[in-house]
Amino acid sequence: MQKHEEMQSKKLAGSKPGVPSQRYLDISQIKEDMVVLKDGTLRAVLLVSSINFSLKSGDEQSAIVQAYMQFLNSLTFPIQVVIQSRPMNIDNYLSRLSKQELNQKNELLKRQIQDYKSYVKRLVELADIMQKRFYIVIPYDPFNEQNQKGFFDKMGAIFKPLTTIMLTEERFKKNKAALMLRVNNVLSGLQSMSLSAIQLDTQSLIELYYTVYNPELFETQRMIDIDELQVEN
Repeated sequence: MQKHEEMQSKKLAGSKPGVPSQRYLDISQIKEDMVVLKDGTLRAVLLVSSINFSLKSGDEQSAIVQAYMQFLNSLTFPIQVVIQSRPMNIDNYLSRLSKQELNQKNELLKRQIQDYKSYVKRLVELADIMQKRFYIVIPYDPFNEQNQKGFFDKMGAIFKPLTTIMLTEERFKKNKAALMLRVNNVLSGLQSMSLSAIQLDTQSLIELYYTVYNPELFETQRMIDIDELQVEN
């Protein structure tokens, strides 16, 4: 009887929930179109367009290279360039075709839309067409800027990843304003190379990191809008 109870207790102990994966992430929270890391630093992410450099003329290529050199020389802070490849998502395109199919009264055209939908869907699946997206990550470390964080403080933050620095609202707004100055600087430099860019908002940032950490799950379980999320206190 005692042995049975011991086995039962071990079984119950083994069913305890494990350590949440969020513990191993560097992200503390995402708010006001920025990523706040657990060490108190901030990140802004830009989605950048691309250009086909090989199709440009020699003069255009030289102008782009020169603008790129000037852009790099103008930076007084580090940036991170990220290229993400993901399977092409044509759900919205197929949805528009379905609406046209429903509104179509001509049976022949309706059948052609159905065949075209099937063809496009099979083409994307069989050819494994990938979509590339280009991002620039812009950091801001208020501690380095203000020289308030020493070597031992940084080492302590590394060995205590769960320690989250809670920023006051006033301090957060001040750091956000400093980060936005960097964002505008980068946007101006990208425009000189004929590149368009937009800063990801809170919803887009959540979806981006969701796809990074759950690439396969994202294809089967789509994110919902943050305004529709229900948070229990």
